Amino acid sequence: MKARPYHHGDLRAALLTLAEDTLRARGPAELSLRELAREAGVSPAAPSRHFRTKQVLLDALAVEGFQRLTAAMETSLDRAGETFGQRLTALARTYLGFAAANGALLDLMYGRKHEPDAGAELLAAMHRLKDLATDLIADGQRRGEVRDGEVDLLSLPLFVALQGLTQLTASGGLPADQIEAGVDETIAFILRGYAPDVTP
Repeated sequence: MKARPYHHGDLRAALLTLAEDTLRARGPAELSLRELAREAGVSPAAPSRHFRTKQVLLDALAVEGFQRLTAAMETSLDRAGETFGQRLTALARTYLGFAAANGALLDLMYGRKHEPDAGAELLAAMHRLKDLATDLIADGQRRGEVRDGEVDLLSLPLFVALQGLTQLTASGGLPADQIEAGVDETIAFILRGYAPDVTP
């Protein structure tokens, strides 16, 4: 008999792990609760105790993705230096590293947040991630290291630059031997944009 890939009481976590593996290997269209049940070694009805539908499972996976990315970025900020430049560099590199390792998951995360039926938990998880960036910018303003401006608007170029570099790298538009230099240049470009205005 095939050994079950989870311990008693951990079926939800096992299903999410298996779903992420399927997402990475074959995309969301190939994911089915029945197939996940077979891979987990449980009855076809067992997953419904945790996920009523495939979409509910995908939303839970997206929430977990936002939570993992947020936790990784919080850890990187805790370990970073005190200046805005050091902290933004740590945040940006963590985001780009997560994106490079979890491209399919990141696509799911951002794809679902725009859907009209996106749940409150998913939206809250996305906003917690955004708050890391806006809080960093607001702190930079208080320290005199970031120019004046509406924080929500100032955070937009940061997300655009990071997501743009992520897409360019994933599509092969940036040669592998230029990725590290591209990251350095992108971060330097962002920092120049946030520099305080200099009055003559």
